Amino acid sequence: MCTNKPISLIIVDDHSIVVEGIKTMLHGDLEINILETFSLGSSLMNFLNRTNTDIILLDISLPDISGIDLCKKVKLMSPKTKVLALSNHTERSIILQMIQNGANGYLLKNIGSMELKDCIHAAMNGEIVFSREVSSIMANPNMEELKELPRLTKREKEILELISKGLTTQEIADKLFVSPLTIETHRRNLMSKFKVRNAAELIMEASKSKLI
Repeated sequence: MCTNKPISLIIVDDHSIVVEGIKTMLHGDLEINILETFSLGSSLMNFLNRTNTDIILLDISLPDISGIDLCKKVKLMSPKTKVLALSNHTERSIILQMIQNGANGYLLKNIGSMELKDCIHAAMNGEIVFSREVSSIMANPNMEELKELPRLTKREKEILELISKGLTTQEIADKLFVSPLTIETHRRNLMSKFKVRNAAELIMEASKSKLI
């Protein structure tokens, strides 16, 4: 893609070796201009308050915020900015969460130089882009991922969150101004929906399903 104006790009990753590696991969490409690099989500948001950019290469794991949550904030602030996740996480559920939060693509950090450049240009052309390995992951979900997630009511989600924080039945009842019997009923329903036998298994399954 040849344009008069280079694609402006920001790298957000807290590992300097990754940042330097991407800079090296893109070095010499006159169609891509690296505006800035950041290791914190807050620094990125402060920058976006003042300056627009075409593309953000965004790590999933940052010290101050999840890249999944940050992606949503970026898209709300700057809808035209393309966000490409750049991560070592290969879980299909995480990839889907990024796309659901507005990401324009998902790339693994072992991506090659030419593939990275191709993905950047494809994203600028409006495509949702995946690196080759990610495309394979998306095309071949495992049986665990195909399991339908339990449908939870708003109250069940609330109680599940409190259980995950270690609150007792009485503490949850006091917090929500209901009877302990009501909380116990919700606990039983949650364990039934997740097909588990105790609170520990419930928290583990809910965590695997990204519901807490």
